[in-house]
Amino acid sequence: MRGASMGPEALRVAELQATLEGHGLDVTDQGNLSGPANPWLAPVNGYRHLAEVAVWNRSVHDAVHAALTARDLPILLGGDHCLAIGSISAVARHCRQAGKQLRVLWLDAHADFNTCTLTPTGNTHGMPVAVLCGYGPDELTRMSDVFPAIAPSVLRQIGIRSVDEGEKRFVRQAGLEVFDMRYIDEEGMRHTMEAALDGIDENTHLHVSFDVDFLDAAIAPGVATTVKGGPTYREAQLCMEMIADTGRMASLDVMELNPALDVRNGTAEL
Repeated sequence: MRGASMGPEALRVAELQATLEGHGLDVTDQGNLSGPANPWLAPVNGYRHLAEVAVWNRSVHDAVHAALTARDLPILLGGDHCLAIGSISAVARHCRQAGKQLRVLWLDAHADFNTCTLTPTGNTHGMPVAVLCGYGPDELTRMSDVFPAIAPSVLRQIGIRSVDEGEKRFVRQAGLEVFDMRYIDEEGMRHTMEAALDGIDENTHLHVSFDVDFLDAAIAPGVATTVKGGPTYREAQLCMEMIADTGRMASLDVMELNPALDVRNGTAEL
């Protein structure tokens, strides 16, 4: 996604590290990962820039797995949400090695469950959940030690409000557990999070994959794929507080921040 590559630096400018250290955490900035440039070519066989996406995700996978092996809590700053393929593949691999139960919270305006035959664009940032569940090219679905990387049952999708028609049918077919904005409107964020976090215990590794477009565009304009009608500031804060209250979050993605579209770095500061 154009501009999203600048997201990590915008978060540094917003003093993310100092904020975390202010909460008593020991933080090491490992710097930026390296990978091939985006060629901005048309899709081939339903995928845009597959070779480059695979290289970037391998780099992310190896970095996240190394951090988990060192007993650190990795925070991946993006960047395109397709990079969650490498991140979550690494987390799932770590959980299998450590005998942990995995729970993934996918906070996003989109289901990201497209395939090469369903996608209207070929953009892989609309496919990571499908890829993680085994629907996609070998270069991405076989990133880790098992296939598929995860089962749909470990996922809880929250804040969804923009899903392509074919994708919507596929989501139902796969049995994903989705707490869309209508659910949040009707039941409230507290009930939503209680349901999404149900079953988490001391043996659970909780991974949060946070796309900035999860938030309502009125409070977070710095993203290329804004969708109206998302969680308010207070709803989002309650969501994060309830995640923190579990004490089980062990890895985090912060994705799709696009400072080129932001207003005075306000989304990064948020």
